[in-house]
Amino acid sequence: MMKFTKWNFIFLLGGIIVYIADIGVDFWVASKYFYQGQYFWAVLILCFRGLSSLVTQIFSYHWFKNDWNGTHPGKLDWIFLVHFFHCGIFIRYWFALKYGCQAAFRQDSSGDVSETDPPNIIQKQAIDVLTDINMLRVFKTFLETTPQLFVQIYVLMEYNNHNFYQYAAIIISFCGISFSMVDYQISLRKSLPDKEELEALPKLVYLFYKLLTITSWILSISLITLLSVRSSVIVLILLWSCGFAWTLKQHTTFCKSKEMEYLYRTVVGIILLFTFFNIKGRKTKAYISIYYATHTIVTVGILLVCLFWKPAVIEKVHLTIVSGLTVISLVLGLIFLAVYYKYFHPTTYCKQRTFFDEVDRRGGDNMEVGRFQNFIMQ
Repeated sequence: MMKFTKWNFIFLLGGIIVYIADIGVDFWVASKYFYQGQYFWAVLILCFRGLSSLVTQIFSYHWFKNDWNGTHPGKLDWIFLVHFFHCGIFIRYWFALKYGCQAAFRQDSSGDVSETDPPNIIQKQAIDVLTDINMLRVFKTFLETTPQLFVQIYVLMEYNNHNFYQYAAIIISFCGISFSMVDYQISLRKSLPDKEELEALPKLVYLFYKLLTITSWILSISLITLLSVRSSVIVLILLWSCGFAWTLKQHTTFCKSKEMEYLYRTVVGIILLFTFFNIKGRKTKAYISIYYATHTIVTVGILLVCLFWKPAVIEKVHLTIVSGLTVISLVLGLIFLAVYYKYFHPTTYCKQRTFFDEVDRRGGDNMEVGRFQNFIMQ
C-alpha cells in the first residue's frame, strides 16, 4: 500500500492556497467587469463560479451521506447546513489536513504491516479523503476554471484590451488546471493496487498532454465564437449531446439515486467538451482515438472557416499567431498523449466494477476500495 507522504501534505496545502486564490480572483475579475460596465461578462464569470460550487456541494454532501450510511444522523444535519452555505469543500479540507498530518508526520515507519493495522488505517483514511477532494476539484476544473479560461481568452481577443486582471485570471486558471491534473494523477496511482507512484517525468508528461490539448480546444472555440456566437453554441451543444449520449450508452452507475446519476451524466457531458476520460474503468483505445480525431477535425475545420469566411477577423486577432498556437499545442498535446499511454499509463483496470461501486469504506474490519479506485481518467 502506498503512503501519504510529506510531499503529499505540501501539495495539499498548495491546493488549498490555489483554491482560495481562485475564489478571490473570480470576484476580483467580476468586480472589474462591473466597474467597466461589462455586466454580461461579470455575471457569466459569477455564474460559472456558482454552478461549479452548487454541483460540487451536492456531490460532496451525498458522499458524506453514503459514507456515513446512517451512522452519524446528528452530524449529517450540520454537514447539510455547511454545504447549504457552499462551504462543504472546507470541511473536506479540514479532514484531509487532520488525517494527512497524522499519516505524514505522526506515523512511525515500522516495516510492513497489514492493512488492518492502525497506521495503515490512518494512511487509507488520508488517501481516501484526499482523493474525494481531487474528484470534486476535477468537477470544478471543467465546470468553472476551464470555461472561465475560455471567456478570458475570448474577451482578450474580442476587445483587444490588455489588463492586468485578465492576465492574472488566465494565470490562476492555468494554475488551477495544473494543480487539479497533478493532484488527480497522484491520487489515481495511490488508489490503484500494485502500482508504484509516478515520478516527476510521467507527471509532467500527463500534465502537458492535458494542458496542451485543452488549450488548443479553447483557442479553437474562442475563434469560432468570434465569427459567430450562434455557431459556437450549436457546436458546443452538439458535442455535449454526444458526450451525454455516450454516458447513457455506458450505463454508468456512479450514484445510488436516479436523479443524482443523471446529474452526474450531465456533468460528464460538460467535462467531455474539454477532455476525455474513461467513466467505466475499462480500456478505451478506440473511444479515445475517436474523441481526439473528432477534436482534430473540428479544430482544423474552425481554422479553415476563419481563414476563408471573414478576413477581417484575421487582422483583428492576428489569426496567423492564434492558429499557429492552436496547431502547435494540439500536435504537442497528442504527442504527449501518445508518450503517456505508451510508457506511463497505469494498466491495472478494475474488473467487472462500475464507476461508483460504493461501500462504507470507513467501517468494518476489511479495507474496501474507495470511490477513486474506478475513476480512471484517460
